[in-house]
Amino acid sequence: MRRNPDSLIERREFLKLAATATVLGLTRNVSAASSRRISIVVDAGNPVANSGPVMRAVGQLRKELISKGMTCETVASGDQVVGSALCVVVAGTDSQLAPTPSSGVVLTTAESVRFVPGNVGQVPAIFVLAIDALGFVYGLLELAERVQFNDDPMAALHFAESIENRPANEVRGVGRYFCCEIEDKVWYYDKDFWRGYLDTLVASRFNRFTFAYGLEYDFPRGVTGDYFHFAYPYLVEVPGYPDVQVLQLFSPDGTRLSKPVPLSKEERDRNFDMLRFIAAETGARGLHFQLGIWTHAFQWTDSPNAYHRIEGLTPETHAAYCRDALAILLKACPEIQGLTLRVHGESGIPEGSYPFWQTLFEAISGCGRKVEIDMHAKGVNQIMIDMAAGTGMPVKLGAKYSAEHQSLGYNQADIRALEIPHANLSGNDVSLFSVSGGARLFTRYGYGDFLHEGSKYKLLFRSWPGTQRHLLCVDPEMAAGYSRTSSFCGATGLDLMEPLTFKGREGSGASGGRCAYVDKFLNPNSDWKKYEYYYRVWGRKLYDPDTDPETWRRFLRSEFGAGAVSVEMALANASRILPLVTSTHLSSASNHDLWVEMPTSMPIVVGSEPSPYGDTPEPKCFGTVSPLDPQLFSTVIEHSQDLLLGQPNPKYSPIEVAQWIEDSVAASNRALISARVTVKSKASPAFRRIEEDVLIQTGVGSFFAAKLRSAVLYEIYLRTGSPEAGRLALDHYKTARAGWATMAGRANGVYLSDVSYGRIPKRRGHWSDRLPDIDTDIATMQVKLQSSSASVDPGQDAGEAIRAATGKPNRLSVRSAHTQPTSFYPGQALPVSIQVMSSGSASSATSVRLFYRHVNQAERWLFVAMKRENGGFTAAIPGDYTNSDYPLQYYFELRHENASAWFCPAFNSTFSNQPYYAISNRSEVGGLLGRLVLNEEPKD
Repeated sequence: MRRNPDSLIERREFLKLAATATVLGLTRNVSAASSRRISIVVDAGNPVANSGPVMRAVGQLRKELISKGMTCETVASGDQVVGSALCVVVAGTDSQLAPTPSSGVVLTTAESVRFVPGNVGQVPAIFVLAIDALGFVYGLLELAERVQFNDDPMAALHFAESIENRPANEVRGVGRYFCCEIEDKVWYYDKDFWRGYLDTLVASRFNRFTFAYGLEYDFPRGVTGDYFHFAYPYLVEVPGYPDVQVLQLFSPDGTRLSKPVPLSKEERDRNFDMLRFIAAETGARGLHFQLGIWTHAFQWTDSPNAYHRIEGLTPETHAAYCRDALAILLKACPEIQGLTLRVHGESGIPEGSYPFWQTLFEAISGCGRKVEIDMHAKGVNQIMIDMAAGTGMPVKLGAKYSAEHQSLGYNQADIRALEIPHANLSGNDVSLFSVSGGARLFTRYGYGDFLHEGSKYKLLFRSWPGTQRHLLCVDPEMAAGYSRTSSFCGATGLDLMEPLTFKGREGSGASGGRCAYVDKFLNPNSDWKKYEYYYRVWGRKLYDPDTDPETWRRFLRSEFGAGAVSVEMALANASRILPLVTSTHLSSASNHDLWVEMPTSMPIVVGSEPSPYGDTPEPKCFGTVSPLDPQLFSTVIEHSQDLLLGQPNPKYSPIEVAQWIEDSVAASNRALISARVTVKSKASPAFRRIEEDVLIQTGVGSFFAAKLRSAVLYEIYLRTGSPEAGRLALDHYKTARAGWATMAGRANGVYLSDVSYGRIPKRRGHWSDRLPDIDTDIATMQVKLQSSSASVDPGQDAGEAIRAATGKPNRLSVRSAHTQPTSFYPGQALPVSIQVMSSGSASSATSVRLFYRHVNQAERWLFVAMKRENGGFTAAIPGDYTNSDYPLQYYFELRHENASAWFCPAFNSTFSNQPYYAISNRSEVGGLLGRLVLNEEPKD
């Protein structure tokens, strides 16, 4: 939120002014009734201000005012506001209705809104000024929410000075996916559900909504619950294909029918009517409507228990049928402004099947209007890009922000070794993943090599559910971090896959509500209501990372009263834990494999049990697990070696991560204790839902923190034979287990015994189900420790390493100053310098290395030693390296002799900043300098 000078008047000051105004008779000659009258003036000469979405928002503001006892009417001109206590004017900045100070000060950014206090004649006014429909909508809904959450409407609508809001990201999206017939038909057919849900999205300042079919499975293999998986025949009858139909073979609960039953015309029509309703309701609010179709396979393999079968299609008619069906959808739903398509092998179409996509795209190029093509970035190559661009439509590539999980709020500095491109294709890759495997493997879990100059598309980040699957996770600082990095190097924004995206997937659904509460008292009337706070924070933060916290705190106060801020802090600190785990210790990049909220145990002891994760380094155990970002974080084994050798490593260590988690747990617990005594009702469903999800997250966090310390100690034991290291490793593991058991025991009374996200155990079940594997690993560790005859290696002193593994890490606190270039000139060396200042008794750096890389995940980092010069350190990124189509990124590694090492920039205290610098702007004058960047002292 940007203000001019832009601070709202303090409430006590406003009340004084209001009292003074009464004494001075500012409302003289006005009846008591008229003092409750508010007029809304919509500029009759502005067609945008009179458009459907804006007038709908006007109606919502009017409804809120009337609910607070005000008289409210919409009038055509300023002449009709005489006698009103206040008027709201909806106009463009160039309108004759606009206040004089705004004349000539034209808004230029789409979806911006300016609030200007003033007068219309003698009537106080608030002017809502914008240049497009969503700008007006956001402004009017902001006023509506101020009224909704304030007992005094006049105070709610008082602005002391003008305020201008501008979006930080072009795309701020939410995606909702149909994945389970038994669970999802309930909300799919519920019109009131959709009205409330979409109202919340637009009020939260999202501007894009995706509704998607076809994500029930990663592959069309082993299919059971498949309703809408191949969506077209469930929605439309396509002329020219009279034999195409859906046959139902099983009931939604998995009971085999005595004979196949064709999908009725009535059900198909009902499905299509609802799609049209969803599209129309989305468009009516001014939101961009994106239809997602993730699967185009019509036949399943190795699926004897599939609930449905598609008949009447052949490989020869398949592509043309899909084209013609899509053409019907686009014609019948004019609100569809874009299509999200999975185009790699998991779509059921083998990669390299270009004639299929060429045929399908004919429906888009021939639809007669602009329809964006958003291709999921995995498996996309230049052929697919050129084909999509050849339709004449705008093209986006939807890249995963941080694999299939929610990480810390920055684009990882590097990819895991498992994603580094190579020349070898497995048999499965040859048949399905000939593009996204091998040499283009790095496109699977990140932005790949797509952020370069001269592209025919825009890159869009998509945040997969990952750690947000089921538990409520909301950290405003983390959301702000995502907001600042969603436009990274020219990217166009972020699309959030909603928290319950994969609920009931793979035929695992059950009736009784998607939230899976065993205590039905906790069920909200619609599943999205559990996550309303999530939508409010993420939408506002993606719009403006510096938005006023009041935009979500007013909602919290309405729910929790005086305990609102304590609730916010408890949830925020708990919500940092799982993103920390994701970024620093990622057992699998796929959330089909790893459920970070309820992880299947990864053994510390090699051989104690098989690893549940295939997508992890060899040997597959806890100590070898790679960070999502291996450039900045070290593994358990790597850190153990550093401790024993006494060598400093600037990478953040597992022990530092454990300490960060422990600190977050402690902060969350303190805030939760405060919340319990200050909220309006600690027995309310709203508070209990948050309380239980906070306790589960802190419980999982405490487990990981203790297990990380245990794993480091166990590795020290393996390398030295130190009995003390072994004993402490076992003690920490038992502590981790005890914390997990306590958390799971409480969760037994909250969540069902089967919180289902898939058909196999690691994608379903309960926290209690994870205990046997933990116990097996602990028992194996105990046996290993008792049977070992190893003695301490006299060449290695384990004592200092043990103290480091069990203590509180303390990084050297050194402040540094770096002036980041605002641009670079391709082909010209880019000089970079850094000043390092001592802090207290800490010594300054004795050496600095500059690490740099193109913003291309196919490449690895390079470094150069910096020269000490003019009290600082200088180096240059070579001209032959800057001569590239890619932006540049870099950071500094600083060392003090052989005693300590650290990074610049360091993480801030909320882990919500980008821990490196990036330059995407190009200039004809090299070395232009930008803002002065002061590095925050590293977090202890």
